[in-house]
Amino acid sequence: MPKIKTRRSAAKRFEVTGSGKVKRAKAFKSHILEKKSPKRKRNLRKAAMASKSDMKRIAKMLPYA
Repeated sequence: MPKIKTRRSAAKRFEVTGSGKVKRAKAFKSHILEKKSPKRKRNLRKAAMASKSDMKRIAKMLPYA
């Protein structure tokens, strides 16, 4: 069997933690930031975990993670 290629777009967006969960960045932080409160923007900096329902799709995109 040949090696499976990793989806590079997914590799740049997701990181697998030691416990096997998938870490992701939060959305809505790239533009139109004037109307968003500082508290909201500050909370968008923090990492979030990918939902359980997306895990199967992410695992397919990152075969060696």
